Amino acid sequence: MKPNQIYLTVHLISPARLSLEKIGEILSRHVPLQLSEESTLRIRTCREYLDRKIADSDDLFYGINTGFGSLCNIRISDDDIEQLQHNLVVSHACGTGDLVPPEIVRIMLVLKIQSLSYGHSAVRVELVQQLIDFYNEGVFPVIFELGSLGASGDLAPLAHLSLPLIGLGEVWYEGRRQRADVVLKLKGWEPLRFQAKEALALLNGTQFSASYAVWCLLESRRLAHIADLNAATGYDAFNCRLSPLDAHIHQVRPHAGQIGTARKLRELLEGSQIAAAEKTSVQDPYAFRCVPQVHGASRDAIAHVEAMLTTEINSVTDNPNIFPEDDLIVSGGNFHAQPLALPLDYLAIALAELGSISERRVYQLIGGQRDLPPFLTDNPGLHSGMMIAQYTAAAIVSQNKTLCSPASVDSIVSCNGQEDHVSMAANAATKARRVVLNLERLLAIEWMVTMQALDFRRPLRSSETIEKASSTYRSVVPRLAEDRVLSDDIQQTIEFLRVMSYEL
Repeated sequence: MKPNQIYLTVHLISPARLSLEKIGEILSRHVPLQLSEESTLRIRTCREYLDRKIADSDDLFYGINTGFGSLCNIRISDDDIEQLQHNLVVSHACGTGDLVPPEIVRIMLVLKIQSLSYGHSAVRVELVQQLIDFYNEGVFPVIFELGSLGASGDLAPLAHLSLPLIGLGEVWYEGRRQRADVVLKLKGWEPLRFQAKEALALLNGTQFSASYAVWCLLESRRLAHIADLNAATGYDAFNCRLSPLDAHIHQVRPHAGQIGTARKLRELLEGSQIAAAEKTSVQDPYAFRCVPQVHGASRDAIAHVEAMLTTEINSVTDNPNIFPEDDLIVSGGNFHAQPLALPLDYLAIALAELGSISERRVYQLIGGQRDLPPFLTDNPGLHSGMMIAQYTAAAIVSQNKTLCSPASVDSIVSCNGQEDHVSMAANAATKARRVVLNLERLLAIEWMVTMQALDFRRPLRSSETIEKASSTYRSVVPRLAEDRVLSDDIQQTIEFLRVMSYEL
């Protein structure tokens, strides 16, 4: 704990702006959620307004007393409104494919609670409180990755998020996948009966795609730090010149990410004996020389995506939207996830580039240049050393190129033409997560290779920061003196970097 730092003991759900940092703290420290008085009042006021409106008016309100999608002109009788909401959830729970990781389901709960708390969705306080209870008690609905077009909201995934509220579907609880009704009974919770608008408010929204984006961005920040550390270490491992990091260069091309990256590498290399030693090469390959420009561009992309996402997670994204103070029920398209689809594709590309330049540095380090032995082994020929580590990195980089084909340029007509343009944000989101996981693997391979190369620079030392990291790493993964199973080293390196990155 940092001096004078006070950590949250509870997070109040309120209209206050929710930042990525705040979400990260809530998740990492398992901070329980609680509705603020202001949010409680907003939710209750909106619900009471809708109840009066239904009772006093014969107007048609989409999804409240009408059918859904292309069935929007069919009136539903007052006696069937509750059944309509139930049917909406069970019919839309049509997901399939891989399971959404529980850590992302946690984020979905936070974001859905936040969106409903603004008082424009007309749900009951009891419903929001049950979602909060799910989160606080570690009851996470089982959700499938496939099923959302990112148009009328993330319909199928959010339907699976909602099923346990009425005692259907499955949940993760105490590390096991269990029937929701069994867990509800165990916890002493009665299944809800959805009232007018409530199921629609749950299913409309972008919380599936946005939750993947939150996870990807939190990981992106961490991995961007590792990428800079790798590059700085690589400067010494490959015996590079420091002139490409000179502040003068970056002042005349003042992109924020570029300036920040160059500054970070200068700090990481401060005091390095290797960096101060005489160099024989006039210039270094782009994979080293252009780190500020390449890493910096990816950092700027991450910042742009974060700005877009911060707006989204502080928004109301269901339909229709209800404004009690203005006596308005307005049907629109806030559920359309195009504002997420484009940034998620952009994020995947930016992260893939961090991985691409990482693999190029690996390739240079194992090439037998600059007084380094081929494949960084003491006995080339008998031992293959780091040869196949580069093959693995190349395979991952190639897969990332495939994953970076944009999802957001696609669309497909659904619902009898009513939903005739869709965002495909959900596909962009799940692809982006795979790129993030691949980048983590690539950076682990680079760190493993760079550490091996750095050992060949002895007795010269790198900076204090890098030497400390190297010493700690070598207590986990020893130097490669003879060939061994490197997949084990890669996994151990991934786990090492997960811990170390939070100390950077």
